[in-house]
Amino acid sequence: MSEIINTDFLTKCINSLVLAYELLTKQDKNNVLYDVYRSANIKEFEVILEQSGKLLKKAMEPHFSNNKELDKLFFKDIFRYAYKFSLLNQSEAKRWFEYRESRNETVHNYGEKLANRTINLVPQFIIDAKNLVKNIKKLNATEK
Repeated sequence: MSEIINTDFLTKCINSLVLAYELLTKQDKNNVLYDVYRSANIKEFEVILEQSGKLLKKAMEPHFSNNKELDKLFFKDIFRYAYKFSLLNQSEAKRWFEYRESRNETVHNYGEKLANRTINLVPQFIIDAKNLVKNIKKLNATEK
């Protein structure tokens, strides 16, 4: 029997992102609170992205002969395998690649244009992150 994958922290981060996004959309772009909530959105986006990759690696452990093979995977590889093992559909996997690309751009070259690009991804990202939690919970249920 495989280890049950705990999604509590990921769910908490998703809930924080939902709230931060709701608060962002209520702000005037010239208000300093807009910048505060935009930064909160971007940070939660990054945390969720990293946490999702880690949980997917745990979910895929039974498909690999040893953890060393799994540890060698790059981020996009994790999501390719998640699609292969039906933890994500093809459209979701492609969007996760886009999320990672946006995250890499904002981390290395932070600017308003890049921040706004990430913010535009947030509504669909929330949906995809929630679906990922559902898929991991389904996997947990079948492992019991």
